[in-house]
Amino acid sequence: MSVRKEFDHGLENLHQWIVEMGNFVENALAESVAALKDVDTKRAEAVIAADHQLNKMEEKIMDLGARLIATQQPVAKDLRRILSSFRIASDLERMGDLAVDIAKTVLRLEGQPLIKPLIDLPRMAEIVATMTYESIQSFINENVDLAYKMAKDDDQVDALYGQITRELTMLMMENPRNIAQASLLSFVSRHLERFGDHATNIGESVVYLVTSERPDLNQ
Repeated sequence: MSVRKEFDHGLENLHQWIVEMGNFVENALAESVAALKDVDTKRAEAVIAADHQLNKMEEKIMDLGARLIATQQPVAKDLRRILSSFRIASDLERMGDLAVDIAKTVLRLEGQPLIKPLIDLPRMAEIVATMTYESIQSFINENVDLAYKMAKDDDQVDALYGQITRELTMLMMENPRNIAQASLLSFVSRHLERFGDHATNIGESVVYLVTSERPDLNQ
């Protein structure tokens, strides 16, 4: 295999592993939120137990990328592709951690009836799930327009975060017995808000990959 073919094969592996990480994170988010809606501790425990797989994927990307830089000395867009893969993998790993944090909240809620029907939190989760999918699609297709869409979607997430925080604060004020659970649900909304921020970060990495400039989409 020629040097260039070997390098292209390495880039292709990086690309595929990023896609695999994205799929894993989407599933972890869906499972953790489904577990929350039903206070399903077994489902939550499965999310927590699987997290080590995501960490291994990130390690593979970091190891391969470092090896490609050391042995091939890439420049221009080839180098940006590797550096972008590093950043995207790091964001995806953190998103996986946030899904685990939601799952751990489910364990803390075990045996408790929910103080309110969960409507806005699942809506928030749907938006960040779409953001996650579209951020990976923007990477796959080097679609800058789709990457910039992350900023608009993140505004929706931030608005829901503010709304949920206000509603939970009201519930705590109305009945002190709601404080413990409302605080846990507030943390979940914060985890989802951060999830959206990381998806937006991936959009920034895609713009950097394509244009060599990194915008601030988290304004």
